[in-house]
This record gives sequence, C-alpha cells and structure tokens, in this order.
Amino acid sequence: MKIAVCIKRVPDMDVRFKIAAIGNAVDEGGLKFDMNDFDSWAVEAALQIKDRDAATEVVIVSLGTDAVQETIRKALAMGADRGVELKADHIPFDGLAIARALAAELKDGGYDLILFGKQSADSSNGVVGAMVGELLGLPLVTAISKLEISGRTGSAKREIEGGQEFVDFPLPAVLTIDQGLNIARYPALKGIMAAKKKPLEVKPAQLGVQTVTVTQMELPPERAPGRIIGEGVAAVPELVRLLQTEAKVL
Repeated sequence: MKIAVCIKRVPDMDVRFKIAAIGNAVDEGGLKFDMNDFDSWAVEAALQIKDRDAATEVVIVSLGTDAVQETIRKALAMGADRGVELKADHIPFDGLAIARALAAELKDGGYDLILFGKQSADSSNGVVGAMVGELLGLPLVTAISKLEISGRTGSAKREIEGGQEFVDFPLPAVLTIDQGLNIARYPALKGIMAAKKKPLEVKPAQLGVQTVTVTQMELPPERAPGRIIGEGVAAVPELVRLLQTEAKVL
C-alpha cells in the first residue's frame, strides 16, 4: 500500500498572538511551530497501517517555506519513509489554491490512501482535504474517528451531531482524520537520527490563481478582570444576586 499524508506547520496555539504591522497576518516573531495536531493523528493512522504491512510506503507532503522541512522531518522521525516539500513563499488562505497544488503533486503518485487532518489549528477552514478529493475524483470521507482497511475496501466511523455514522468506501480514497482516532507516537531517538538521512524532495508549489485573501485580522476584546466576592458559604447570597442582576443567567 502507498499512503500520502498531507501535513501543515502551525503555531503553538497556547501562546498569545500579536497582529503583524501589515494588519492581515499574525506576527510570527517569538512563536513556536509544530505539526498540526489533526495531521499528527493522520500520520499515526498511516504508520499503524505500515506497522501491520511493512511493504507500505508512507509519504509526507507539506506546502510552505523551507521551514516546513522541520515538520516533515518530525513525521519522518515518527516512521514515515520520505517527504515532499511543495515550496511557496507563504501559505495562502485560499484553500482551493492549496488543494490544487496538492492535487497536482498527488494525482500521478499511485496512492491508495491520501490522509489529511480534519482541519488546521490556525485557519480552521477544514476544506483542503475535501477539495483534494474532489479535484482527484476520489471517494472522500471526512472527520473519521475510527478506521479499518481490508484489502481494497475501507470502513470508517464518523461522529455526527447526536450520534455516529458508519461508512464503507473503496480504495483509492481521500480521508480526513478527526480527534479520537489514535494518539500520535513520539519520535524515538533512533527515528530522529534515521530521519536525517531519509529523502526529502523540494518542488515548487503549483498554487495558481488565489482568489481569497485575508484583508484584516483583529484580536478578540480583552475579558473583564475577575472579581472576588468572598469565600465559602457566606459568598453564596452575593453570588446569586450578581448572577440574577448583572449576568442575568438566573
């Protein structure tokens, strides 16, 4: 089996963000970057298939500046076989432009499975995987929380509002991975050393025309500071009064 996993390098979402001076992008100064969590679960899904079938090849594909090589190397350290960087001077907001570039790379690759994270933590668009499925004309299953592959057929579970959905699909297929499918493995020292020697090919990203751009970004308003009204049981009457008269939730 041959599996492609498309990953994205995203900022650590636990830090405070600043808007860059140009007003439509995040100031990346001082930020830490890592693999998007949903993408790490997609990598783990591919590696678990490889664990069961050593003949499986796992290829990591990422679009961006040369900085994405660090993220690709992390996936290689986890156990993937090789990487492809689709080099661009920036990652556009236009999901269709990204999807076109990825589809151009993937269409003749002979992949049985093409995996994505359900969405990226920074833009949260969640559209690229679905668009790649459409551009390649392949079966698409999104937001998978359980996956089984048997021969040329796959079965998946999706969490939907108020229930679960079970689907079957033929291979080749495009899948997007949701939280809960697995826990991504940490790269071992042996894997980190091996990753340095694994092939990583760099190609220009075929982004084409970009029709959607970010014009302005704003941070949410600062929250009002908390207020201490007392301690223990004695504070309950005042808390109830404030919930009734100020918060108006009672």
